[in-house]
Amino acid sequence: MNIYIGNLAYSVTEDQLRSAFADFGEISEVNLIKDKFSGKSKGFAFVEMPNNVEADAAIKGLNEKPINGRPVKVNQAKPRGERPPRRPR
Repeated sequence: MNIYIGNLAYSVTEDQLRSAFADFGEISEVNLIKDKFSGKSKGFAFVEMPNNVEADAAIKGLNEKPINGRPVKVNQAKPRGERPPRRPR
């Protein structure tokens, strides 16, 4: 299951996310979203957990809990929908 984590403190690292989610089970991937120009965190991430029961436990256990002093939003990631074409500037 792909899990969305929002409202992250900009100082949170992939290792910290991996550690928080590892308490609930196996993690196959952690993807902290960063700005492509500055390289700084955008304040959200995705964690992939292969076992849905463990993923559900992680969502319930970590939603609204603080990571680096900030309560995070944790839920199942929604598939990325069709995006409208970008208009030229």
